[in-house]
Amino acid sequence: MSPQTLLKRFYAAFATLDAHAMQGCYAPDARFQDPVFTLEGREQIGTMWLMLCETIRNRGQAVWRLETRDVEASEDRGSAHWEARYRFGNAGRKVHHVVESLFTFEDGLIASQQDSFDFWRWSRQALGPTGVALGWTGFLHDKVRRESTAKLVRRLQRQAAAQAR
Repeated sequence: MSPQTLLKRFYAAFATLDAHAMQGCYAPDARFQDPVFTLEGREQIGTMWLMLCETIRNRGQAVWRLETRDVEASEDRGSAHWEARYRFGNAGRKVHHVVESLFTFEDGLIASQQDSFDFWRWSRQALGPTGVALGWTGFLHDKVRRESTAKLVRRLQRQAAAQAR
């Protein structure tokens, strides 16, 4: 499959919140990085997408919308612009998340993905007054990173325990 087709498949799966199909687009030793996560391996990356997709589904899929543009790929590199609209947290705050993604490819799969977004913009929407007041600080950024990583680690541990049974 060409890298361009791979990215189209990835974003089509994301649009329908199909985390398992998204996970299948990554190489076993893929890397992912954004302002919140630094992940290694298809399992970690897939679990992050699974947590995100489940959270959105639990909020009501009707509020979810993904738009992509400028999805481009050559033999070994790619990029995309995507915007997601969803509700976040217990308060269900509306978020319009704007992301630029850079990819590398190996053997027909995503080898690395680096997503960049304005953390303060995201935090103002997702976290309300706390994000407005502290979203620009390293303190809040680190807190969100720690809490999100801890949640991911707990999920991976539960998955490992379930597989061991």
